[in-house]
Amino acid sequence: MRLGGRVRERVAGVALERRRVEVGPVTFAYGRAGSGPPLVLIHGLGGSTRWWAKNVGPLAEQCEVYVVDLVGFGESRGRRRFVLAEAAGQLAALLDRLGVGPAGVVGYSMGGCIAAELAADFPDCVSRLVLVDAALLPADFLSLRQTLNLARAARRVPLGLLPTMVADALRAGPATVWRATRELLAADLRPKLRRIQAPTLVVWGDRDVVVPLATGQQIVQDLPHGELAIIPGAGHVPMWERPEVFNRLVADFVNAGTASPRPPDAEATNPGGAAFSPAADCPMEPQ
Repeated sequence: MRLGGRVRERVAGVALERRRVEVGPVTFAYGRAGSGPPLVLIHGLGGSTRWWAKNVGPLAEQCEVYVVDLVGFGESRGRRRFVLAEAAGQLAALLDRLGVGPAGVVGYSMGGCIAAELAADFPDCVSRLVLVDAALLPADFLSLRQTLNLARAARRVPLGLLPTMVADALRAGPATVWRATRELLAADLRPKLRRIQAPTLVVWGDRDVVVPLATGQQIVQDLPHGELAIIPGAGHVPMWERPEVFNRLVADFVNAGTASPRPPDAEATNPGGAAFSPAADCPMEPQ
């Protein structure tokens, strides 16, 4: 392992230390902020650590937050190309080298697919799992059935996120994005979901037209210890669209047992029997 030089920046008033590290043939760029139980944030398709700009600061008040650029994306571009089937193993190797784990792991969209695979195949790495509008069932993302919905989703992209979204996609390059999309379309994590023993919070925007809420409901049914939290008014990017609610949900779940009550505007259901329970004023979704 070789660690690169440190670069410090301020994110929402919190010092974020950025570094590069070589783990075998893979070079990762990552950032670290805060102190407390470790929490790893994994971005989605065509994204980077910058998609967590509204979350790092608040979460770092309670956790030691790690944001990671996946191989082929963000600052982790290099001679190694992105392969979805290798991503969980690469991430496990990174966490092992950094001495991080077991950790809370948050995966968004494609990152949710990787996070779920990490929890299933490398259970010692994951203490608690959060899947955010996760694309981990076949043809959920960019499927033929969803193509017409993409125009609607594009109109819902927060204006503040749009420059980052475009820049990150261009930086990754069309070949990387296209390969990752094809691999994601074919991914089916359902058999592995049943092997995940970590308590899991499935977070979904109720207006997501890219990966519909029905997918989140199916995922939670397949998890041994899963709970679904629905964020009203959010689409496919709830951590950006409703950051205050999202940050509270994640912080409460990661610190379950000592957390403050669930935000009252997040609905929850708990078919899998996870240890984390909603506050009394949180409405339960009918089963």
